[in-house]
Amino acid sequence: MTLHAWWLFLGAVFLLCGTPGPNMLHVMTRSITFGARRSIAAMAGCLTALVLVLAASAAGVSALLAAWPRVFDALRYAGVAYLIFLGIKAWRGAGSPIDVGDDTSPVTRMPAASAARLYRGGFVIGISNPKLLLFAAAFLPQFVDRAAPQGPQFAILVATFAVVESFWYGVYVAGGRTLARYLTRPAMRRAFDRLTGAIFVGFGLALLRVRP
Repeated sequence: MTLHAWWLFLGAVFLLCGTPGPNMLHVMTRSITFGARRSIAAMAGCLTALVLVLAASAAGVSALLAAWPRVFDALRYAGVAYLIFLGIKAWRGAGSPIDVGDDTSPVTRMPAASAARLYRGGFVIGISNPKLLLFAAAFLPQFVDRAAPQGPQFAILVATFAVVESFWYGVYVAGGRTLARYLTRPAMRRAFDRLTGAIFVGFGLALLRVRP
């Protein structure tokens, strides 16, 4: 691809990744709940899922989903169910005050979660959105030079996407730690958890409208 095409891709992806979505919201809430350092596992899970989805899209899996609507629907309903589950869980657990002390320990009354559990939660969030697969199938090829080998070009695009996504994870984590200092009061935490729960449910319901 040309350098001009890559700069256009970088600008578009920078804006796209900065837009709040399930991954960013999940990373931010993990930062508030468990601390910035321990939320790295959740970030790694989300990023792994993102790279796998982009790579699968580049490999043409999205064409399979478009040709087999039932496969797409199965993924879509699984994603909807998981997002709504997270929303209900956040809503029902609303109001627990947080302690914004040492970043090396959980900042809530919740029991400690292992790195593997945090990674798994982030991965499920990222992999349960088939909309990303179809979006990538329509978005990535626009920046690829068909006359040149496509494999290296797709690899550059996926790597660029992953780096920009990681940058925004850091921004949302930093924002989450700052926000945590305002959530020491139960009333504030209750409002935040219920807002988070409503947003997750909203993402899930929005996923129902996705069509291949």
